[in-house]
Amino acid sequence: MKTVVVKEVYDAPIQKVWKALTDKEEMKKWYFDLSEFKAEVGFEFQFAGQGVKGEHYMHLCKITEVIPHKRLQYSWEYENLEGSSLVTFDLIEEGNKTQVTLTHTGIETFPQDNADFDIKNFQGGWTELLTKLLHDYLVKQ
Repeated sequence: MKTVVVKEVYDAPIQKVWKALTDKEEMKKWYFDLSEFKAEVGFEFQFAGQGVKGEHYMHLCKITEVIPHKRLQYSWEYENLEGSSLVTFDLIEEGNKTQVTLTHTGIETFPQDNADFDIKNFQGGWTELLTKLLHDYLVKQ
C-alpha cells in the first residue's frame, strides 16, 4: 500500500488551523480555490489540478469524516480515471501550537503507468502544501 504521511507543527491555535482547513475563503489562500466547501459528511467538492507535464485533472472529493478541531477526511478521486484514495487531516492541540498529520492512502489504486500518480509527486505536493504554503499562511494571519 502506498501512503504519504506529512507531519507539521504550527505556531497557531487549533481553531485557527481548523479554519484554514475548512473555510473556503481561507483555503484559497494556501490550498485550492474551491467554488464551495462545507466540512460536513457527504459534502462533495471538486477542483482542477495539473500534472507534471501540464495535463489537467479534475479532482473529485467527498467528505467522509468530520470531528471539529480534530479530524477532516475525504475521498480523493480523478474524473474519468480509475482509483480512489483517502486524505485525512488529524489535528492535535499542543498548548498554543497545533500538530497536523496528513495521511493520504490508496495512491496505488491510481494508474501506475502514469508518472503524475507516482508517490513521489504526492509526497512532494503535500509536503509543499503543509510545510510551506499552510505554514506561511498561518504566520501571516
